[in-house]
Amino acid sequence: MQAIILAAGMGKRLKELTQNNTKCMVKVNGVTLIDRMLHQIEKHHLSRIVIVVGYEAQKLIDYIKTLGIQTEIVYIENPVYDKTNNIFSLALAKDWLCKEDTLLFESDLIFEDAVIEALLNDPRETLALVDKYESWMDGTCVKLGADDSIESFVPGKHFKFNEIKDYYKTVNIYKFSKHFSKAYYVPFLEAYQSALGQNEYYEQVLRVITMLDDSEIKAKRLDGQKWYEIDDIQDLDIAESIFIPDDDERVRLLQGRYGGYWRYPKLLDFCYLVNPYFPSERMKDEIRANFDTLLTEYPSGMRVNSLLAAKNFSVRQENILVGNGAAELIKSLMSNLNGKVGFIRPTFDEYPNRYSRNNSVDYVPEKQDYAYTADDLISYFEHQDIQNMILINPDNPTGNYIPKADLLRLISWSRDKGIRLVIDESFADFADEPDNSLINQAILTENPHLYVMKSISKSYGVPGLRLGVLASGDCETIAKMKKDVAIWNINSFGEFYMQISEKYKKDYATALVKIRTERDRFQRELAMINGIKVIPSQANFVMVEIHNSISPKDLLKRLLIKHNLLIKELTTKTNGHNYLRLAVRNSEDNDTLISALREELK
Repeated sequence: MQAIILAAGMGKRLKELTQNNTKCMVKVNGVTLIDRMLHQIEKHHLSRIVIVVGYEAQKLIDYIKTLGIQTEIVYIENPVYDKTNNIFSLALAKDWLCKEDTLLFESDLIFEDAVIEALLNDPRETLALVDKYESWMDGTCVKLGADDSIESFVPGKHFKFNEIKDYYKTVNIYKFSKHFSKAYYVPFLEAYQSALGQNEYYEQVLRVITMLDDSEIKAKRLDGQKWYEIDDIQDLDIAESIFIPDDDERVRLLQGRYGGYWRYPKLLDFCYLVNPYFPSERMKDEIRANFDTLLTEYPSGMRVNSLLAAKNFSVRQENILVGNGAAELIKSLMSNLNGKVGFIRPTFDEYPNRYSRNNSVDYVPEKQDYAYTADDLISYFEHQDIQNMILINPDNPTGNYIPKADLLRLISWSRDKGIRLVIDESFADFADEPDNSLINQAILTENPHLYVMKSISKSYGVPGLRLGVLASGDCETIAKMKKDVAIWNINSFGEFYMQISEKYKKDYATALVKIRTERDRFQRELAMINGIKVIPSQANFVMVEIHNSISPKDLLKRLLIKHNLLIKELTTKTNGHNYLRLAVRNSEDNDTLISALREELK
């Protein structure tokens, strides 16, 4: 068996990185793509490696000579690489295709060894390597039959987004038998090129072949093996975090992205906290139906969006402000505070990180598992010189919850003390207590020192829309903040969501019942795992304590590297104590995490 690598392209989308180098000479974590690929191929002792070169051909050839590859390398030059597509490059190697069985690669790929092994260990002679389609993928897809037959090739121009559940992406690695190349691929390649020219793609030939009754080629489905195609600098950035050999550095790079994990193959994110059961499909269908309008039209300004928020939360327009996520409002609100601020620790760091540590007073609960009550807060801050206090309820990361009646006592106490009180109720909807929101016109009017923050992203499961609200009886501060943020601080999708959300209140109530039920089950299952103690939570996450013989950072690393699961470890928040925070996802995802934890902690 031999290998053929197509490496003639210019890689224009990588811009300055390929101004003087071929695409396959771009480095991922200090190693070029071609260096990595050639050494991976050489491990399998193939007869030869045929490389079709074009752009910066001699530079690539000279570079490969320095890599110490022992396998025979044959070069074929494509002199018109800038006027042709890869069908011409492969046509230049057609005589080699007919000599023996072949592994065919495109040179802009990075993959783990298990990818090649999946092809070589499969006894079937002619295979197209494919992976289940995910949203980060781009290019040719296929539809498969139950027997791995390729029912159809779907090039980009025929891609139908409403059929993606049926799609598999071609990895652009193939295994061709000598017979398949001689009897099928090369004759069809010559005919296709003669009819349609050289500015086509070799996958188009496969598309025609699969229309035959017995085309010989089957699909080989990957099952979690890692690979990535590098077309631009964002692909390069992601590939570096996926394939970096240092596990600790990989964890650091992933954590530093603060989201966007949908671009990571099959990664389950248990760090970021959203509602897994809302929006409903019907609500999403309504948003989809209006996509063109929302994409191409300007959103309304701040005044109209405040009106929408006022309608949704049954308060007056002058008492509420809409933000590009709660984070935008937190930043603006904290800049409007003066004097010392009381914080509970551990807590959501966005608030204390936006304020001077010299003017911060921290309360750390003395009770086990950082539990505290309204009376604890009153007792501690009664004798502290503070002008403001921040409370997240339920708190993050502990899930500690103060009932509404006690919050009202805390509000009354802070009013008497002249303390501005900020209560973040982003997770309050998940609590078992009904009707616990403080965004209530009577409460706000009676307590102008009270500011109630709510992240729509977390409660309503729409983090991509970036929505949050702040409500207060302090109309002056609300008006000031409306001038502080941009007039178009939310987009049309966020505005439309607020416009239609009232119609889906029943769906939302149903979703909350589901997540509370799943949270209770999740906590019970976690409590049965060796070395785990569950801290009861009223939020859409659970804080757990793990046995002191277990390193949270090491467990996080093992879950990420071995199981593709990302969790939040809390050693920096809890003075080195062994705590984790686990998001509540749907039952299937939660069971995946539970199974992995059982395996790692047995």
